[in-house]
Amino acid sequence: MAQGRIVGLSTTYTGGHVPTIGFIYPDHAAEDDYPFAEGLLGDRYALPVAHIYGTDLHAVPELLDLGSERRLADGAALLAEHTPDAVVWACTSGSFVYQWDGAHEQVEKLAAAAGKPASSTSFAFVRAAEKLGLKRVAVAASYPDDVAKLFVEFLSRAGIEIVAMSSEDIDTAAEVGRLSPDAVIELAVSHDHPDADAVLIPDTAMRTLDVLNTIEERLGKPVLTANQVTIWEGLRLAGEVPESAALGALFR
Repeated sequence: MAQGRIVGLSTTYTGGHVPTIGFIYPDHAAEDDYPFAEGLLGDRYALPVAHIYGTDLHAVPELLDLGSERRLADGAALLAEHTPDAVVWACTSGSFVYQWDGAHEQVEKLAAAAGKPASSTSFAFVRAAEKLGLKRVAVAASYPDDVAKLFVEFLSRAGIEIVAMSSEDIDTAAEVGRLSPDAVIELAVSHDHPDADAVLIPDTAMRTLDVLNTIEERLGKPVLTANQVTIWEGLRLAGEVPESAALGALFR
């Protein structure tokens, strides 16, 4: 499987240092997944979130603007007060919309602006799939069809076979953030495929951490969600990914 190029070196922590991963999050929708994850991990890690603002429309021109070098540099500056050990652009569509080479460049510029190892949610999905040895996946996307297809193309470039793709055609992140837990579970379960090794849910605007294990139990296979893999990727960059029974197969 081709690997995403992740900028920066891992660090090993000793003594009383609290590993701190900074997340640049677009607008507001499901950012409470991050403090929720802090609690699930026993408050042994700091996961501060900085917000940048644009339109939350799931459309290519708006997403290109949202993930621009200027906006991400602003997010890195906001995170500086937390002295993060790594920084992650917590937006799937705002990274894969740049396509494979452009997403590499986006991460490189973010690392330069932050002065820290950096990555994005799109590369987090690639790395997480590699970690679990996933070859064939089903994608349950909340995006409009044209945007969802760009995610499929991104995964395909990484050597992942997509055996099924669905798009819910939800126009804005705010609408996704209002989905109920039952609706999120149904989205994942209804768009599984028998040939898929796992189901991928690619929107950081969707709250998924509190229903991850429920979905995996229903499906009997791993589930990767945007906020889950983003947090995992940040911890990986910082050199320490803890085990957690509460955050799906990726953390077990």
